[in-house]
Amino acid sequence: MLKIFYDSRCPLCSAEMNHLKANDKDNAISLIDLHQENFDVHYPHINFHQAMQILHGEYKGNLLLGLAVTHRAWTLVGKGFWVAPLNWPVVKTMAHFVYLGIAKHRHKISHLFARIFNISIPECKTGACDVSSKHTHNRSK
Repeated sequence: MLKIFYDSRCPLCSAEMNHLKANDKDNAISLIDLHQENFDVHYPHINFHQAMQILHGEYKGNLLLGLAVTHRAWTLVGKGFWVAPLNWPVVKTMAHFVYLGIAKHRHKISHLFARIFNISIPECKTGACDVSSKHTHNRSK
């Protein structure tokens, strides 16, 4: 089973995870909310701050990061052809840098897409969805 540690306060991230789980007919993926209560107690080996910077996953005892998580997840749900180019040598390098930029600005991108496509974004429980790395120590439980 692939465990994906994701930022549930990011609408773009949550939308992808929902889409992924909708395709997960064999229940091969477990989604772990980085903002869940006692996250650090349940997953002491996952650094919250690092996981907020780049997607983390665990598969067969190995830590996967960024697009490696995405590639493994979509492959497990039978949609590997969607993400196959992410492992092509030249594309892999470029995609990694694009991914890092998107990950860094994911909250702003989510809100921009919501405005462009007139999509409503559910409010977070705290009312503050834009959790930047400098404020992660104040995350609500």
